[in-house]
Amino acid sequence: MAAFNRTLSSIDGKDVAVGMLTSGGLAPCLSASIAQLAKYWIQAKREGKISGLTLRMYIDGYAGLLTGNSFVIPEDQWDSLDELNYVGGSPIGNSRVKLTNIEDCKKRGFIKEGEQPLEVASQQLMKDGINVIHTIGGDDTNTQAAVLSKFLLDEHNGSVIVIGMPKTIDNDVVPIAQTFGADTAARQGALYFKNIVSESTANPRMLILHEVMGRDCGYLTAKTAYYYREELAKQKFASPLFPSNKESRDVHAIWIPEIKFDMAAEGARLKKLMDKYGCVNVFFGEGTGVAEIVKDMEANGEEVPRDAFGHVSLNKINPGTYFSKHLAQVIEAEKTIVQKSGYFSRSAAANEFDRDLIGRCAEVGVASAIEGVSGCMGEDEEKPGKPIRPIEFERIKGGKAFDITQDWFVKMMEEIGQQIA
Repeated sequence: MAAFNRTLSSIDGKDVAVGMLTSGGLAPCLSASIAQLAKYWIQAKREGKISGLTLRMYIDGYAGLLTGNSFVIPEDQWDSLDELNYVGGSPIGNSRVKLTNIEDCKKRGFIKEGEQPLEVASQQLMKDGINVIHTIGGDDTNTQAAVLSKFLLDEHNGSVIVIGMPKTIDNDVVPIAQTFGADTAARQGALYFKNIVSESTANPRMLILHEVMGRDCGYLTAKTAYYYREELAKQKFASPLFPSNKESRDVHAIWIPEIKFDMAAEGARLKKLMDKYGCVNVFFGEGTGVAEIVKDMEANGEEVPRDAFGHVSLNKINPGTYFSKHLAQVIEAEKTIVQKSGYFSRSAAANEFDRDLIGRCAEVGVASAIEGVSGCMGEDEEKPGKPIRPIEFERIKGGKAFDITQDWFVKMMEEIGQQIA
């Protein structure tokens, strides 16, 4: 995207109207982000860094901004916002809206015929007197915020400071080292599978496919497997005579987009494990093999379902069904189940790790906003020491690949007997 004018006039000592919205898919950080941002704005007001404060919440993300659906938190309720640290989901609701996709906004009733989404949103921000807008979402959410603010500045000589908060359980935003909610989601996915793995005892030659969210990045799948194996290592088992044991309940394969997928080779390897343990447990990222599936669909003249941003709708093309059909036959599985941990994981409340990360980013984010500096908050891994800073919006983009050379991942793959190359 074009360079974004990120430095505006300082709002130090002024009355400040702060807007917040959450957008995109859920993640275990949305509620906590609102809580932490509110905490540091309230602190700034009480310490005299700003003279007045209004906290406005837009309902259902950009949909609420376009339709003027919002509310203001009364000052006597400010202290209660801390409770949001321990709540999952978003207390104000999400939506997937692209402000430059006029037809989609019109179709969904967010704008009228002849209106421009960016103009409608800009008019609403000016009507509400917003000085700072916090966009809590992934790369799409924050790049949309930058486009909106630039439009407001160019077309209306207005100025809105934009402080983004990087939400995504995929952990795939460049150049942010760790996005909010990803660690919590991985631990929740491990908890989910800790129960589901017992299904391996429900039938002889059982194949369990654990589908983990992550469009193009294997981080969440890999980290979920890692945390699950940590928990498995703590589990005590009875006599070795029992066929259900630590080995049968282990992760037997990890399939992610960053590793070249060879069904024939993996099938042969997993067939041996099936013969040995009577079950096979596969963790796979929802984006694994999508290119191959889309290619098959297009070759057959089928329409590939996509969302407002042009992303393939993974829940509609069903990679799990594709894998279960092919792998089950190769390893001679008697029964196959596909279990998706995504909704369970992403709807959890933020854990201590994520609350700490969110808090540190919110503190710096509020200070940056007061100074008039916009950006997406996060640990900038392209700067020495990975400092938390308002990262330039033009540098924010999705699709960051998971680094498969990390020691913990290499070691885990060696332990389960799967080649990375």
